[in-house]
Amino acid sequence: MPSLKEIKGRIASVNSTRKITSAMKMVASSKLHHAQVAIQNMLPYETMLEHILKAFLAAEAEAQSIYDQERPVKRVALVVFSSNSSLCGGFNANIIRLMQQTVNAYTEQLGADAVEIYPIGRKVGEKAQKLGYNVQGDFSDLADKPNVQQCIDLALELGKKFAEGTVDKVELIYHHFKSAGSQILTRKVFLPIDLEEELERDHERDLTSTIATRESQEYLRRNRRKHTEGEHTSEVKPLNDNFIVEPDMDTVLSRLIPKMLHLMVYTALLDSNASEHAARMVAMQTATDNADELLRELNLQYNKSRQQAITSELLDIVGGSVNN
Repeated sequence: MPSLKEIKGRIASVNSTRKITSAMKMVASSKLHHAQVAIQNMLPYETMLEHILKAFLAAEAEAQSIYDQERPVKRVALVVFSSNSSLCGGFNANIIRLMQQTVNAYTEQLGADAVEIYPIGRKVGEKAQKLGYNVQGDFSDLADKPNVQQCIDLALELGKKFAEGTVDKVELIYHHFKSAGSQILTRKVFLPIDLEEELERDHERDLTSTIATRESQEYLRRNRRKHTEGEHTSEVKPLNDNFIVEPDMDTVLSRLIPKMLHLMVYTALLDSNASEHAARMVAMQTATDNADELLRELNLQYNKSRQQAITSELLDIVGGSVNN
């Protein structure tokens, strides 16, 4: 059995660790709130752009673009979103595992040099370098500070490569933020775009809370159920098909579709950023709870050992007095 001094040292050590994990949990909770606000500020623009594209593409059957033309896949680019730091549970491990699975699948089909990696975040960038993948650039700054202009530049670079035929397919690998307690690992085709599928993406997010509890999960399930029931009961509103296209169809699509591509990259970045903070908050909360449980056990063990030492001393004193 460890001595009282050893148990007391362990209690002090666990207390110090608990202070760190509790502080990190509060910091992650604050950053998660800011990430949720960023998503909430972006949603009106996303909703309006989606409405414009839906209405326009539904009304114009001849609407076509170079970005939605499928062709035989010879080279693939993967944009993978991770974090710059650790202590966020399985967030980075899940992303890296899906990246490896995707690269292995394409390598078997197309060859070893057919996959390019665009790492958003230091963790996935270091892992891709270590595995010997074809890494294109360093975008670790985006993981900590989401920037619209850098997302536009990245989308333009990918769009240019796709238009020139350098890359035949582009995919995004990231965590979609559902709620503080639910982040969905997502693999989405970026180019060529399926306009009907991409415009029907899941918008449902719980941006009202930074608490990962069972109540938040129940809230999300209840909202999803209401949303599904509403789709069956509500009437379908006809889209406005009265469009006058100026100067021509190609010019309009050349403006609208790149804007949607920029938005897809930025949305994935915001989702990944919020998911990172949520995962870190949950991981630190779990660590704090484990520290509390360990402290209770150590305090109980300390009190038992102390009581045992006191009883032993009393027995020695009583035994000595009897002998005298």
